[in-house]
Amino acid sequence: MQRILSTELARHTGATVTVAGWVHRRRLLKAVAFLIVRDAAGLTQVVVTEPEVRAQLEGLGEESVVELTGTVTANPAAPAGVELTAPVLRILNAVDVPLAFDLHRPALSASLPTQLDHAALSLRHPSRAGALRVAAAAAAGFRYALEQRRFVEIHTPKIVASASESSVRSGVVAGRSDGGSGANVFALDYFGRPAFLAQSPQFYKQLMVGVFERVYEVGPVFRAEPHDTARHLAQYTSLDAELGFIADHRDVMALLTEVVAGMTATVAERTGVAVPAVPAEIPALHFAEALRIAGAPADEPDLAPAHERALGEWALREHGSEFVFVTGYPMRKRPFYTHPQPSDPVWSNSFDLLFRGLELVTGGQRLHRYADYEAALATRGEPVAPYRGYLDGFRYGMPPHGGFAIGLERFVARLTGAANVREVTAFPRDLHRVTP
Repeated sequence: MQRILSTELARHTGATVTVAGWVHRRRLLKAVAFLIVRDAAGLTQVVVTEPEVRAQLEGLGEESVVELTGTVTANPAAPAGVELTAPVLRILNAVDVPLAFDLHRPALSASLPTQLDHAALSLRHPSRAGALRVAAAAAAGFRYALEQRRFVEIHTPKIVASASESSVRSGVVAGRSDGGSGANVFALDYFGRPAFLAQSPQFYKQLMVGVFERVYEVGPVFRAEPHDTARHLAQYTSLDAELGFIADHRDVMALLTEVVAGMTATVAERTGVAVPAVPAEIPALHFAEALRIAGAPADEPDLAPAHERALGEWALREHGSEFVFVTGYPMRKRPFYTHPQPSDPVWSNSFDLLFRGLELVTGGQRLHRYADYEAALATRGEPVAPYRGYLDGFRYGMPPHGGFAIGLERFVARLTGAANVREVTAFPRDLHRVTP
């Protein structure tokens, strides 16, 4: 099919061209009919005065797929200043059922559950499609920023043999405050034996530092946590990076700052969405100081959402920054592979990056000596055996290293001002939803 997109019409004024797309809106007036056709790039206005073409339009439902060949005519009031006149219409796929909601209005009026139930339709709306374009641009910016710095993209398994291998989240080995295994992972039958969906590529990306020194991955991760909030999903896209030969976690923070700046710049360039300035040096404060600023008790083991919001307000007020690092989380709230703070091992060489008052990134320096891993597991009362395949890699010499992970959907939601992370996810999976 020889066709041009709506954004290319102005370059063909006076010529006969073919456009194709979806019927976005029809206006049937007495002497003339207007047809708005939507394609991947935007909208084309088509003026219909021919009786036979009008007759075709009268029975055509919105979202029908059509092809039109006509003359590109200047009209300052039309999208891009041109419109298509004297068209010949070919119907490629007619829609003869009512839509669950209108797509031609500036905002979707349907509730979020209704939008998600009819995702194939709602994702066509510019607001929903636009958010997915932002996500694509952010991921592209992430890749580009890292590849410019010698990082190699890797692809790690999402099916793992043990719950312990999958569960490496904050504070405990297996995502449980009692140190047990498998509480927050999805179990599955793998050819008659148990396996689990990976919560993180953490173990694999660390081992790959021993191969390439600097690696990254863009891929899904799975969290079987019964959260039912506007910020949590059971499956989301994680942007992971790991690099070797670092001094400590501050090297990782410096890299992350550059990466986030690259992501926001790419979003601005490709989508036109307004993005916040990323300071050359993002303000940072130690966890103990963060508790004081947030008005939390000094013995609080973690930051609650209200604390994160207070810290976001502080960073904006005191530093003019919509980003703030919190460093030195208590070791008891960080995974066993986290490197302790040398001056006081109660604290860790780790950090979170908050963006507009919400945790966006977790990262830090990792242990890199085999004996330190044995000691860390023993301290937490964990056996070595479930981690043998992971730990063996540290017998062969691993450099000091660290990394981070960015939640893509959470980043996009914060960037676009979406109230719910599901608004920027094509087909979200959460506590209640496994379809469509």
